[in-house]
Amino acid sequence: MNDDDADFVEFWCVQVGTRAVPGSPLLGLAGLCLGHTARRFGRLSDEALALAESLAARAEAEPTDVDGRAVDGYDDVRSFLHLW
Repeated sequence: MNDDDADFVEFWCVQVGTRAVPGSPLLGLAGLCLGHTARRFGRLSDEALALAESLAARAEAEPTDVDGRAVDGYDDVRSFLHLW
């Protein structure tokens, strides 16, 4: 996350969030990272936005699949991208 290239940071958040196996703590981390990316750079691609929403929904439905950090991340996405 300590990089000024928004596309690079987002790319790796999406890679982790789409490649990690169900139940991996990396899924919640990816959702949280997308929230931090939205805060730092003020934007996310449609793909990243959809992933953040999906990870949060999975976390709410089954916390053993994706941990609650994904919900926190999606809350940040909605807040910093003014999607309320």
